[in-house]
Amino acid sequence: MKPYAPMGILYLSSHLRRAGFDVEVYDSTFGSREELFRLLETEQPAVIGIYGTLMTRPGVLAVTHEAKARGWKVVLGGPEPANYATEYLATGADVVVEGEGERTLEDLLALARSGRWDGAGLRRIAGIHFDDGEVVFTGPREMIPDLDAQPWPDRERIDIGRYLEAWRQRHGQGSVSVITARGCPYHCRWCSHSTYGKTHRRRSAAGVADEVEWILERYSPEMLWFADDVFTIHHGWIREYLAEVKRRNIEKPFECITRADRLNEKTADALAELGCFRCWVGSESGSQRILDAMERGVTTDQVQHAVELCRQRGIQTGMFLMWGYEGEQLADIEATVEHVKTCDPDVYLTTVSYPIKGTPYYGEVADRVVSSGAWRETSDREAKIRGRHSRDYYEHADSLLKGEVELSRARKGSGTDGGTAGLEAQVVEARRGLTLTADEVES
Repeated sequence: MKPYAPMGILYLSSHLRRAGFDVEVYDSTFGSREELFRLLETEQPAVIGIYGTLMTRPGVLAVTHEAKARGWKVVLGGPEPANYATEYLATGADVVVEGEGERTLEDLLALARSGRWDGAGLRRIAGIHFDDGEVVFTGPREMIPDLDAQPWPDRERIDIGRYLEAWRQRHGQGSVSVITARGCPYHCRWCSHSTYGKTHRRRSAAGVADEVEWILERYSPEMLWFADDVFTIHHGWIREYLAEVKRRNIEKPFECITRADRLNEKTADALAELGCFRCWVGSESGSQRILDAMERGVTTDQVQHAVELCRQRGIQTGMFLMWGYEGEQLADIEATVEHVKTCDPDVYLTTVSYPIKGTPYYGEVADRVVSSGAWRETSDREAKIRGRHSRDYYEHADSLLKGEVELSRARKGSGTDGGTAGLEAQVVEARRGLTLTADEVES
């Protein structure tokens, strides 16, 4: 229950409305499929754009099927559909957009308005896949060079109050997201760059401050979430933004994501002065061998230093971790456990690596990827990799990590109260479980 507004859709809405198109937004976060289907049945069929992610494939296909049955033209976008353009087109989509959607969708709506929605017309629009007897890709579209020229996301087209209410009921404070930049220029082999490529384009510090000021006045959230892939890439921009915030007397706690190699003492000072209360660090592994295989471009020492920089300034840290990357052995899991014990972040989250189509990691293991079901009903996240350890193995790794970290905290006197016998037993049982399941692999 930490929902955020669908910023991609809201950016599309504001862009298209400025271009003179009639746009309605259906926010499925608090909606229902039945309600949306009633709208598709009662509204005059036109063009429906559906945002697809790694986790929403079955829902996207269900809405596509219903919309086509009601006479709508279906355009799919977001980070997932372009990776499976042939499959999505075969299941009813008219067009799949690859990359940034604003200008591409503007061209598509102009084509629909002109009545020339056909193969010849579609071939003139860059950045799309469509079926013209064969699947056609019209080539990449140039990214928007000046993000400051884009209107702010269309937050007023949805009920932001419901998001804040959900936050406040569960967590006691509400949060609103802001995007200050698009894209990530780094090369992590498991990470998808299907929407923005490996670009990094930043809005001006003054432009972001204008939007933040408006958000605080309009919605009065208790905190903000800067949703950039890496908020701290450009240290000079952070200093410029700090100057803008101080000049305007803006004070609002926020959280963000950093890379360990993009956090130094001056930038950590700036984050603290800006009001950052939590900084998330993509650690992924405590094994340098695995980090190098991922092409993360950071060291475990840098991660530990980044966490310490935050701790010294009273900034909480969150850490993302990944089990099961190609080549990982028990020694790498043990190294990750020791790494997290050393860092001692306030929060850490684990996942088992999954191959996203279009990434180098997917290409590396493609011949061993096994779907857990029919393509229509599953996602890349549910895929198994033949020969990799079983899910039970990684559950034991999770248990070992949690037990060891809590035991370390208890022994330092900063964690659990009372004895440590229960934690010690958990660690022993987790190690036993890893041994027992070491030979169990995905098939």
